[in-house]
Parts: sequence; C-alpha cells; structure tokens
Amino acid sequence: MNERVVVDPITRIEGHLRIEAQMDGNRIAQAYSSGTMVRGIEIILRDRDPRDAWAFAQRICGVCTLVHGIASVRAVEDALDYPIPPNAQLIRNLMIGAQYVHDHVMHFYHLHALDWVDVVSALGADPKATSDLAQSLSNYPKSSPGYFSDMQKKLKTFVESGQLGIFANGYWGHPAYKLPPEANLMAVAHYLEALAWQRDVARLHTIFGGKNPHPNFVVGGVPCPIDLNSDSALNSAQFAEVQNIIKKMQSFVDQVYVPDTLAIAGFYKDWAARGEGIGNFLTYGDFPEKGMNDPSSLLIPPGVILNRDLSTIHEIDMNSPEHIKEFISHSWYDYSGGKDQGLHPYEGETELNYTGPQPPYRHLDVDQSYSWLKSPRWKGKAMEVGPLARVLMLYASGHEQTRELVNMTLSKLDVPVTALFSTLGRTAARTLETKIIADNMQVWYDNLIANIKGGDTRTFNETLWEPSSWPRQAKGVGFMEAPRGGLAHWIVIENEKIANYQAVVPSTWNAGPRDSEGQPGPYEAALEDNHEMYDPKQPIEILRTIHSFDPCIACAVHVTDPDGEELVKVKVC
Repeated sequence: MNERVVVDPITRIEGHLRIEAQMDGNRIAQAYSSGTMVRGIEIILRDRDPRDAWAFAQRICGVCTLVHGIASVRAVEDALDYPIPPNAQLIRNLMIGAQYVHDHVMHFYHLHALDWVDVVSALGADPKATSDLAQSLSNYPKSSPGYFSDMQKKLKTFVESGQLGIFANGYWGHPAYKLPPEANLMAVAHYLEALAWQRDVARLHTIFGGKNPHPNFVVGGVPCPIDLNSDSALNSAQFAEVQNIIKKMQSFVDQVYVPDTLAIAGFYKDWAARGEGIGNFLTYGDFPEKGMNDPSSLLIPPGVILNRDLSTIHEIDMNSPEHIKEFISHSWYDYSGGKDQGLHPYEGETELNYTGPQPPYRHLDVDQSYSWLKSPRWKGKAMEVGPLARVLMLYASGHEQTRELVNMTLSKLDVPVTALFSTLGRTAARTLETKIIADNMQVWYDNLIANIKGGDTRTFNETLWEPSSWPRQAKGVGFMEAPRGGLAHWIVIENEKIANYQAVVPSTWNAGPRDSEGQPGPYEAALEDNHEMYDPKQPIEILRTIHSFDPCIACAVHVTDPDGEELVKVKVC
C-alpha cells in the first residue's frame, strides 16, 4: 500500500485541518499538514486604536478567547512601557490558570480520550469491578457501583436508540483499543462528569472578566475594582466563590484527571515510542509574580531546548529578527521580498495568494504551497510548543514539583525518560502541567488576598492612558504561554494607530507546513515517527498523535470571502 491517506477535516478540534499521509506499505513515510481556512486578523486590526485591539484579537478563536486578549494588552503595555499593579498581575494569573485547567480537562475527556477509550465496550463492563478499579486509583467520592451502573444505563439508552449522540462516528471495536470494559466505563463516566464540572469552573472568568467566553480586559490592568463591601466591585462573597472554584478544580484534577491519565496510559505504553516529532522545544514563559520583563519571576521560564538535550537551555529574544521569523515557502501568502525569505513579526506581511487546487480536490500539491498556515522558526529551526515544551523546560530548570511528577509518572508506567518525547509523553505532560497550574492558583489567590488585607486594592494603572502622551512610533510584543503553547502578538503603533499587527500562535508553530529548507513542522514530523496504520479508512493512529498536540487551527487561520469582499464591519462605540 503506497497510497496517500487523507483525513479532512480532522475532527474534535477547533478549526479546519487537513492531514495527508503518504504511505510506504502500512507505515507513514511523509505527512503534510494543511490549514484550510485563510488567515486575516492582522488586516482587520490595521489603523485601529491599540487599546481596542484585545477585543478584536480575542475573536481569533472561540476556545482560546482569554489568551489572545492577554497577549494583546501585554503587547500594547510593552510598546508603551506601561506597568500594571501587582493585583492585576495576580488576577491575570488566576484567569490564565483557570483557562489551563478548564481547557486541559476538556481536551482530555472530550477531544482526546475517545482516541483511547472504546465507548461501546463500556456496555459490557461490570459496574462493581469498575467501582473497585476507580477506588484503587483515587478517593474520588463518585466511585460507587451504583454510580457506574447509572452511567452504563445512560450509555445503553444511547446505543439501543441507534443514536450515539456525542459518541457517534467513533471507530468503536477497532483493534487499536486496548482498555478493558471496566476502564472504558470509568472513562466514559468521567467524560460525562467533566461536562458538568466545566460549567462551574468557568465562573472564575465571569467573576474577574464579566463573562465567558471573551472576558473583558483593559490595557493597564484588569477592569474589576476591589471593594470587599461593595456589590459593584470584587467583594468578599466573590473572593469566597473564587476560592471554592480553585478547590473544585484541584479536587477533580487530583482525584480524576491525573489517575485516569496514568491508568489509561498503562495500557498504551507502546505509544511512548511514537510521535516524537522534531525534538526541539520552545517556551516564551509566563505567570509572573513581578512582571513579564523579569524572567526570574516567571513560573514557566522562557527558553529553547534543542535535540532533546535537557542539560542546556538556549535564550530566546522576542524582539530579535535573528531569533524568530515566519516563512511562507509552502503557504498561500506572498512576501514583497519573495516567498523564500523569512520575516520577523514586526515586519510581518499578510498578503493572500491562494495557488492551490480548487475544491473538491483529491490531493494537495505538496511540492508547492499547501497551507494557510505560515512556518515560524527559531534561528531557522522548527520548534514544538505546548505542554510538553513547558514541562521539559520546568524539568530542565530544576523545578522541584515538576521533577517529582515526571519521575513519578515514568516510574509508575515503567517507561524510559525518552518516553517524554512521544505521543504518550505529550498527553501525560498536559496532565502533569494541569496539576502544577492548579496548585499554583492557590498561591496566587493567597498572595492577592494578602495584598488586599495589607491595604493594596489597586487593579489599574491610569498613567499614560491619554494617547497624547504616547511616542509617535512604538512597537512591542505581548507574549504568554497559552494552553496549547507559546503565543505572541507583535504590534507596531504609529501616530496613535496600529500600523502592523502580527500574531504567531501555538498551532502555527506546531501545524505549519514545510519551510524553504524542507524542514517539516511538528505535526508532520510526529506523524513520520514510527506510525503504522491498521486500516487507512479508520485512521485512529493519525488522530492519536495529532490530538496529542490539542490542535486549535482557528487561532492560526481565519475566514475571508473568496472574492475579497467585506463580510462584516465591526464598530467600537
């Protein structure tokens, strides 16, 4: 079999992604990643007030709404040298942390678990044996035989009606599924449990940001004043609710998410030797105690790891054109200086030029341009970003909790350290990171309460607010670690308006196509690492590795009218 397997669209992700895999027998020889929607948010932001940019940039994605708002306000604050109060920093940390915990749990259960969990097999499980299994893993209170029996009855109703609903169109019965029925029932029950859990934890964003999705932000801090005795500000009752939400997050992570990950991973240890990818990892750093310009105060340190070498961390300079460039050799864009050059985001261009086949088409012409994603590079090298990159950076930096969690996981699964650089390692890293962030949320909350008790209630910096005080020309970068990886927005301000705006997002780093040197992006390289397919018509192997990155293609590409006509006009009043 030397055919090309096409999966379009990749399901259970945000946005539109096409994967083509050139087969050599049953093995994937080459893989190609194509974003099939066009990028254009930078065009929308031109000539607007920089203080309004976050409201537009947040609409890049319907999932990662908060992170684009944060990156945008940080870009303007960096350009205008605009510090924010400590309370605003801590509130932003809490909001970003809540995004992590919510997003990672949702991804594991609702987007990725079904690659490993055979839903229909759960019908044959013994609820008593399932209860014994769950209780052997943790002390989660909802682990009785009656609880699992009720969940099994709900699932049976779906199946007997012929309408699997949210579980439709799976490859149930595929020989790649290895969990026993009891483990499948436990995972399905927790899938349904997570649906209810996420409604409650999303409340944290509404408390600090007024709503979710698309919470409110402001350049210079956060838009929520603090007055413990007022009904129109952050008060004692709301802080008590925030504390309850943090405890609820920690309980579910500790008692359900972490145990489920380890239990499921134990049946799929062969995936600790597949899907490595490029072996280069990048983090921008995030969760500051003092400020984004003080790397020593960041929980997640910035840096680059090359060739899996955890003994050396290389520096990254967000403002240097020698460090970060975007290439378009295989992307449907043009640069004024030619398609083979790379541009730093300050000089970035967004000139659309679709040269691919007209749909419907059988295959992409991968020798030419084949994606609406660009190809970011650090010093010319492809980089993986995301939970695995962050856990590796924390591990390499000597972060005590990370080292304990990673070593515990490797020991419990009885796999070598090289297992970190795999599809399984990527999935496990996301789980361990969630625990680290959830635990640190309590630290940020305690520090915020201590500030308030000490008399500091400031959440906004009013200096430099009037544009007349701005320099005529300014540029800055707002960076952070979004759940899916390093996210940065670069802004150029001229005469109080946005002259250029470029967002390089996690799924651009990970899902981008080959560059002018022929280097594959992380998705492509990971699929080319030790992947054999049992049935090309049921490409579960492709889904497992692609989903391990948690793709969010809507962040990396955006919709426009094919004739270039304006689709909608948005006015800020």
